[in-house]
Amino acid sequence: MDLEPGIYQNHAKRESWKTVLTLAYQSLGVVYGDLSTSPLYVYRNTFAEDIEHSETNEEIFGVFSFVFWTLTLVPLLKYVFIVLKANDNGEGGTFALYSLLCRHARVSSLPNCQMADEELSEYKNGRISLDPKTGFGSRLKSALERHRVLQRVLLILALIGTCMVIGDGVLTPAISVFSAVSGLELSMSKEHHKYIEVPVACLILICLFALQHYGTHRVGFLFAPIVLTWLLCISAIGIYNIFRWNPHVYQALSPYYMYQFLRKTQRGGWMSLGGILLCITGSEAMFADLGHFSQLSIKIAFTSVVYPALVLAYMGQAAYLSKHHFSEKDYHFGFYVSVPGKLRIPVLVIAILAAVVGSQAIITGTFSIIKQCSALNCFPKVKIVHTSSKVHGQIYIPEVNWILMLLCMAVTIGFRDTKRMGNASGLAVITVMLVTTCLMSLVIVLCWHQSVFLAICFIFFFGTIEALYFSAALIKFLEGAWVPVALSLIFMIVMHVWHYGTLKKYEFDVQNKVSVDWLLSLGPSLGIVRVQGIGLIHTELVSGIPAIFSHFVTNLPAFHQVLVFLCIKYVQVPHVKPKERFLIGHIGPREYRLYRCIVRYGYRDVHKDDVEFEKDLVCSIAEFIRFGSIGADRTIEDLSGAIEDLRKDDDKMTVVGTCSTHANGIQIDEDDISNAESVGTSELREIKSPPMIRSRKRVRFLVPESPKIDTIAREELQELMEARESGIAYILGHSHMKAKQGSSMLKKLVINYGYEFLRRNSRTTTYAFTLPHASTLEVGMVYHV
Repeated sequence: MDLEPGIYQNHAKRESWKTVLTLAYQSLGVVYGDLSTSPLYVYRNTFAEDIEHSETNEEIFGVFSFVFWTLTLVPLLKYVFIVLKANDNGEGGTFALYSLLCRHARVSSLPNCQMADEELSEYKNGRISLDPKTGFGSRLKSALERHRVLQRVLLILALIGTCMVIGDGVLTPAISVFSAVSGLELSMSKEHHKYIEVPVACLILICLFALQHYGTHRVGFLFAPIVLTWLLCISAIGIYNIFRWNPHVYQALSPYYMYQFLRKTQRGGWMSLGGILLCITGSEAMFADLGHFSQLSIKIAFTSVVYPALVLAYMGQAAYLSKHHFSEKDYHFGFYVSVPGKLRIPVLVIAILAAVVGSQAIITGTFSIIKQCSALNCFPKVKIVHTSSKVHGQIYIPEVNWILMLLCMAVTIGFRDTKRMGNASGLAVITVMLVTTCLMSLVIVLCWHQSVFLAICFIFFFGTIEALYFSAALIKFLEGAWVPVALSLIFMIVMHVWHYGTLKKYEFDVQNKVSVDWLLSLGPSLGIVRVQGIGLIHTELVSGIPAIFSHFVTNLPAFHQVLVFLCIKYVQVPHVKPKERFLIGHIGPREYRLYRCIVRYGYRDVHKDDVEFEKDLVCSIAEFIRFGSIGADRTIEDLSGAIEDLRKDDDKMTVVGTCSTHANGIQIDEDDISNAESVGTSELREIKSPPMIRSRKRVRFLVPESPKIDTIAREELQELMEARESGIAYILGHSHMKAKQGSSMLKKLVINYGYEFLRRNSRTTTYAFTLPHASTLEVGMVYHV
């Protein structure tokens, strides 16, 4: 059963200010948890060892000036006012930018693309024209379409950003929880603290990951109040420190203090930028989580609540530190020293809760990114559990969850201080931002059709800022920054091996597919016995007959009375509307009862393991049969779900929606045999199965009175109904890939060991329904690629 994604309600979201403000309030708990907890560790990491805090306060004022302008230029100017506009039909994130570029340049990493996919409403939505208006844009588009190397570079760039986000999913919970727990150091001796801090942080992390399977929605109502309370808390403490210690700290807002800071500290100041960088951790979430909210709601939440609160918090800390000069660093630059003594315990509790919320957001985002990668054949198949039947995008991936927990624990126990954790997190964050900047410059030219000068200005301005921070983070490579690089390298290898193996497998399927002419040569009986029931043959092919069919026929001289070649595929749009879900056509003459059904999902679509899919599948085939019997003179409104014909190779395909999208078309009614006396409504006429058939379920097609259905179509519907009552069998291809003799050593290593290892340890092909083991048959084949 499809979950209606949030994008379809975007228009409703913008109808009233009440709705917008409600979304803005909800976004506090989902989007800004990570960004709002950064005051816990920014100053501490910045003054870790590279710079000293002198009596002149030039260092502390310079650091605050850097923090203020970084917050202003990157999250506020770049993301809120520019990047949020580059959404893919309301969806954001690295893969959304990559998908947008692929469609405008007609570049795709998916092997089974069809021209029919370009007719999807979201594929064309927002496109002004197919070709860029500028000469440079046209040349760039042509170059991307012609050269496979450039296409691979674009894919690798997107994967680098994605892998760094996954790496951040490991580092953010560790540094956020550890920094929040570090407040305990002010209430106990240093000797006792070092034995308490790490175990408490690890315990919180274990609880955090152990609760993931319950789903965000079960505790989601607490998220926004916690983050809002935390933001109000740090704002109030900041205002108190400003008026209590140094009301003139506002002067540090001047960029002049950045110049003074760098002139005095020189190389040490440049290296300390890796700590200042941490003030914008979580900014990417504003774009990545756009699909759950709207541009306006995210803008309102950031500009009216988050941005002022963070500025006041950092300004208050700077005011406090400007009047307190410590001889020992240790924890004296931490957040909690600026909190009044009587409030430290309550603030500690709120900080831990806020850190958990921020960690929850990045963990959920990691699940979502891996799901997208898996949908686009860039990650092995994993078990995806949808934790909410109402809220789009809330998923849980068990294998990934426990891997993240183990990696988080390893980072926490291995580093045991926020300095090296901060170095690692900073490099991951700035790398993702650099990737976004590069992809955005292409979007400006190819998608927005603006001049190349504007794209150069964008990448030069923001790229220079981010490159400065990137160099400062990279210099700390041996001091913790190697962690995200190592994690990203591992994930990159896994993704690239899986993507390469998937492409090679599809190429083998295409080269060895059976032609329709071979099928026709078998005659109406296909040369075998036709048994009752529906046979679903899963295939990745969108045309032709898969090799497993001929392999099956050769070894088993019997087949089902209705045969459906089922292809479940993802397309490079975030969502496919239910009315465009199915693409159905006959294979061979109608009397063969062979159908091709292509089920299309967007890379952000979710579908539950539900028997409702079987009902939708059979109902869509019935609607296709009815559509074929009516003729081509009917209007789109009369045909409801069937919206147009498309031809691909020898198959004439028709777009058909799910049951819910053609309320005026055929509906399917299934009930137990004990309820066989029930009748249909007065508006609908029933096509019933013969009374002699005994099965567990009784199936009826409820067909509109008008238009009339011809005799041939009625017989076809009758046979489909009888087959459905007899049950559905699932025929799966079980392939084993080997590199051809004479292949290079690298190819043998990738295919024979890398891809096969991942295939054996990953889930089988993801279906939109649960496969009963008693009705499943696997056909084994060896692929030599």
